[in-house]
Amino acid sequence: MMLGKHTDMIARPRPHSRKWFRGEGWTALFFLLPSLIGIVLFLVLPILASIALSFTNWQLLGTPRFIGLSNYVRLFTADPQFWTVMRNTIFFTVEYLVLNIIVSLGLATWISSLKIGQRWFRVIFFLPTFTPLIAVAMVWMLIFTSGGLFDSLMAALSIPFAGILNDRTLAMQAVVLTSLWAGVGYNTVLFNAALDMVPATYLEAARIDGATAWDRFWKIRLPLISPTLFFGTVMTAITSLQVFDQIFVMTKGGPGSSTATLGYAIYQRGFQNFQMGYASSIAWVMFALIMVLTALQFWFQRKWVHYDA
Repeated sequence: MMLGKHTDMIARPRPHSRKWFRGEGWTALFFLLPSLIGIVLFLVLPILASIALSFTNWQLLGTPRFIGLSNYVRLFTADPQFWTVMRNTIFFTVEYLVLNIIVSLGLATWISSLKIGQRWFRVIFFLPTFTPLIAVAMVWMLIFTSGGLFDSLMAALSIPFAGILNDRTLAMQAVVLTSLWAGVGYNTVLFNAALDMVPATYLEAARIDGATAWDRFWKIRLPLISPTLFFGTVMTAITSLQVFDQIFVMTKGGPGSSTATLGYAIYQRGFQNFQMGYASSIAWVMFALIMVLTALQFWFQRKWVHYDA
């Protein structure tokens, strides 16, 4: 009898939990409701609509008509610009990612070695990230345009240039340089904060054992900040695959298609040619590319990222 009574007491829901659900639970739901509505209206529904539109031939005006996988078949087999755009996107992502990580890690290491003025240098390098990317791109476009500041400097050095943005080979380099100036500060501050968290006792013990400055950085500091380095690498790769603002302002995808990326192709197909269904299919190809690259980074992290036990 005692056992059955005890089992019944365990199975019966606690009055306190039911009271919480009727009281505090509904209150929490009430305060969360505006955010939940916003997520559904401006995130979930647009994503579902984009998936649906990628299987239609919707041209902004008129009624969408279901065409199955025709947009994707056209994208991979019939669109003469797709593989050029894909190659440009991957080229920009790889170059920008490598340069961003190297430059930001170098700056972060240099700042952490300073005895005074570390805070000021953090602010100086982080300031460009506050500037709207469109404004940054407009300023650099004026610098690189034909007859601009860059051409004047090259002329003073007796190096002939007729406008870097008009050169099929160098136009993408101008976009990469602009992106570096605008975005390298975030990772610089991130990595510098991680470097400052490395215990000084580890470095001092290594120095006493005869380790050089390079050995202390490569074998102690870098492994200890590898989780932060991995986070910065993943986030930088995701944002670089979506590059659009600099391309739109500085080159419009040109000269020719030498700087056209997936982000600019989505804008061009959707808002210039009004091929919304086709633009949606390009967007989902870009999403798939981001997921594949992120998955590869998470797989490779097992080889070089060291987490605390």
